[in-house]
Amino acid sequence: MITVISGTNRLNSEALHFAKHYTTLLSAKTTEPIKLLALENIPHDWFHPDMYEKEKQSPSLAALQDEFILPATKFVYVIPEYNGGFPGALKLFLDACSIRDYKANFFGKKAALVGVATGRAGNLRGIEHLTGILHHVGTVVMPQVLPISSIEKILDTAGNVTDAGTQNAIERQVDAFLAF
Repeated sequence: MITVISGTNRLNSEALHFAKHYTTLLSAKTTEPIKLLALENIPHDWFHPDMYEKEKQSPSLAALQDEFILPATKFVYVIPEYNGGFPGALKLFLDACSIRDYKANFFGKKAALVGVATGRAGNLRGIEHLTGILHHVGTVVMPQVLPISSIEKILDTAGNVTDAGTQNAIERQVDAFLAF
């Protein structure tokens, strides 16, 4: 199973548009199950001081892990640029998941990283930071990361990717990821 993660809890984010694009493209290219986890839709009842104790993990977080994280063999992280990095909501989610079944969540699994930003660098710093974190938990990160910049110029009002060059780059990354 491949889980595509829209890495922000901001409502109606551009990251979610790209995550949906990846989900659709992956679904068209493989028979492997594809699931989309949009952090904007998850409950946050697990964010409390006791979240770092396995016995006190919230049932909603355990359900997310059981559906999206533990059965996945691969992840696509779509991460918007927030203050020169990636959203704290994603880091908090990864930290919370690491409490139960630490190794089974991420170790030995594979990941593709997509940075999205209105600026020129396509969230390269956020991609590098997340790469370091994923390496720490034992995830193998595909070298062909994709920083997508100037996203306000390549999305239409419905959130569709309209730029042919960007569409081609995404398709090449998806093909490489499926072979990875």
